[in-house]
Amino acid sequence: MKKYILPALGLLALAPSAAFAKDAPTNRFEHEGSSYSYTVTQVGDTRVISGVEERTGKPFTLRVGQHRVRGTVGSQQVSFALRDVEPLKIETATLASR
Repeated sequence: MKKYILPALGLLALAPSAAFAKDAPTNRFEHEGSSYSYTVTQVGDTRVISGVEERTGKPFTLRVGQHRVRGTVGSQQVSFALRDVEPLKIETATLASR
């Protein structure tokens, strides 16, 4: 499970700073057949991504620094370099145009 969630969560490490509102909205994504919901908050110079895998209820918390991501997925400690992050392939929608 860890090898599947880490690349997906890595994308969140690169999330735009617009998600750092005081009352952070809950976001969702799907990866490898699992759905995740999460919030992103700013604590000093660190982004904190907190969420849950929706089917199992397994929580995760990631602290994103300048070069490294550290945290927990369930009860498992995780740590990986930001350069190892692989973005998810996000489908784009085409809106109607004139």
